[in-house]
Order: sequence, then C-alpha cells, then structure tokens
Amino acid sequence: MNKRINSQRRAKRNRAKLELEWTDRPRLSVFISNNHVYGQIIDDKKGVTLVSANDKEIEKTGGKNIEISQKVGELLGQKAKDKKINSVVFDRGAKRYHGRVKALAEGARKELSF
Repeated sequence: MNKRINSQRRAKRNRAKLELEWTDRPRLSVFISNNHVYGQIIDDKKGVTLVSANDKEIEKTGGKNIEISQKVGELLGQKAKDKKINSVVFDRGAKRYHGRVKALAEGARKELSF
C-alpha cells in the first residue's frame, strides 16, 4: 500500500463515522498542507460550502504555525456565526487530532459548538 491510499482510507473511515452520528449538522472540514491551513464548513445534504477560511486571509505577524491555525479557526467561527451557524461536526480527515488540526479546532470551538 502506498501513503496516499492509506490516507484516503483513513479519511473515508472517519467521515463514515461522522455521517452515522451527525446527519443534521454541517461538517467543519480541515485541510492542512505543508505551507497552508484551510477550513470550510460544508452542508453535505446540499453539497455546498457554506463558509471557508484560510491562512491567506489573516495577517501573519511572524507567528508559529499553531498560532496561525488557531487564528484561522477563530476566523472560521466568526464567519459561521455571521451566517447563523452555531453547531458543526468536526472532520479531521486523515490527519491526527494533534498540532495544527487541534489548534484550528480549538479556535473554532471558541465561536461554535461541536
């Protein structure tokens, strides 16, 4: 097996558990590349992205990656509040709940409930 296939399997397994438990809430999906952090809130029933945020939208003041990820989460939470979204289910994809993923979730949790 190669890394990409294993990663896709982990993400699919994680999303399958989310779909079983929470079908009425939108999903907060996280994507982290080597250089950037992205978060979006998706309505899976309609298949549309409701809100999105990334690190390109915030002012970088030389902070560390974890601090930047937390700011992205806070921005995403503020945008969601403006669109009257109060509750989401967190989708970490194939990533572990650690480091930048955790920081983004904690930033969003300040504004939203998981």
